[in-house]
Amino acid sequence: MDRPDLPEIANEGDERTLLTQFLDFYRAELIDRAWGLDAEQLQKTLAPSSLSIGRLISHMAWVEHLWFRVRFAGEAMPATFASLDWDADPDAEMALSATWGLDRLIVEFDAAVAFSRRRTVAASSLDDRSVATNAAGEHWNLRWVLIHMIEEYARHCGHADLIRESIDGDLAR
Repeated sequence: MDRPDLPEIANEGDERTLLTQFLDFYRAELIDRAWGLDAEQLQKTLAPSSLSIGRLISHMAWVEHLWFRVRFAGEAMPATFASLDWDADPDAEMALSATWGLDRLIVEFDAAVAFSRRRTVAASSLDDRSVATNAAGEHWNLRWVLIHMIEEYARHCGHADLIRESIDGDLAR
């Protein structure tokens, strides 16, 4: 299978288009870091961190559900993540990667992203507010969620770049 191209980002456009294009770019960039890795490489970490590319992908699947499904739409977390024992492992969503393998990671990640995209498209405005609130009782608007997700992906794609380079020298495109 050929390595997929990364999505294009327009040089100009309306706010929703540019925000979603940047978010889709980082989503694809994270998955690109896993391209061609075997199961052992997918779990490789850099000391002293416990992060691996597999752990980052399962984490971001959970983050997509947390922000778009649970907090923004007010729906329940999918059973895959809701049934985790957070008391036993505060990073339980990351630990799933050790047993899932790349195919399952991609399926779970793609399902989470697909829901997030549908929710974003269905919103009437970037000013639409979340169902859930923060500890102070304040809602997030969709604009804030999209910007937060771009920040979250940018940070973790940086982690994935370092891990991938240490595995086989493959540099970010």
